[in-house]
Amino acid sequence: MSTITIRDVARRAAVSVASASRALNNHSNVTPATRDRVLAAARALDYVPHLGARSLSRGRSNTIGVVLPDLFGEFFSEIIRGIDYAAHQRGLQLLLTNMHGSAEDTEAAIRAMRGRVDGLLVMSPQVDVDFLGRSLPKGLPTIVMNAAADGVHPTIAIDNLAGAREAVAHLVDQGCRRIAHIAGPRGNADADARRAGFEEATGGKGTVIEGDFTEAAGIAGARRILAECRDVDGVFAANDMMAVACMATLAEGGMRAPADVAIIGFDGVPIAQYVTPALSTMALNLAELGERAVERLIAATENPDAPPSTEMMVPHLVVRASSRRHA
Repeated sequence: MSTITIRDVARRAAVSVASASRALNNHSNVTPATRDRVLAAARALDYVPHLGARSLSRGRSNTIGVVLPDLFGEFFSEIIRGIDYAAHQRGLQLLLTNMHGSAEDTEAAIRAMRGRVDGLLVMSPQVDVDFLGRSLPKGLPTIVMNAAADGVHPTIAIDNLAGAREAVAHLVDQGCRRIAHIAGPRGNADADARRAGFEEATGGKGTVIEGDFTEAAGIAGARRILAECRDVDGVFAANDMMAVACMATLAEGGMRAPADVAIIGFDGVPIAQYVTPALSTMALNLAELGERAVERLIAATENPDAPPSTEMMVPHLVVRASSRRHA
């Protein structure tokens, strides 16, 4: 008996392959009637959506390549957890590597994947779309994460600009008037957008302290505040790791959150809720981001002619003790 494919499901449901894929992957831009029709067709044909991964591996490696800027820290471990869960559900193996933050290492990491994987997930916020266009293998299903859309590959991105604006608005709502931003590294798409959102929300009147997403940058930012701008009463850090390190260092210097300074981070890593005081953050479901990347890769493989699209993940404000100055 031949394997039932998503094309068979689409034909039975009288919809396009793209619509069938969106319905099976529970996309929001599918009408309930279409989703019900597609799911009924899938049940009638005994089609299981995750078996679509076989189109990745038929006669090939049954492996997905994952290229990340780093493998250290809760941000990346949560994304990998989601990727691993979704891949395991579909009987796929993972081949992971990191690019150590440089374009040259990114290109080398991608090149090393060629011929060894059936699809590729690339998170590369520090390189531009032209570089991605030159470096990504032609004909290999690829999902780009946290980078500008290149018009060729499906993309999953974070609405960093809106998240940064909401973080600043929250600090203002808590009565903060002198707000500092500990920024991520220049040239990183996430960091640049969060910096732009901060500057937009403060009208260019906030204090920007250079950082690089590391704990050391959070400590250095706090020391600068203690030495040069103790009148700062609100801090928006570009990620949770810097926010936690900043908060602890400020406390050692006599500035305690939230009484003296309200502090908020970005990303929503699990540890943020367990520090004291618990850290407010612009939270993302990072494991879900990883799962969605695998789902998009399967969909791209089953429908290679579908036009590339960008899926935007919107962070949501989680208010905890570190910034709660008013009820």
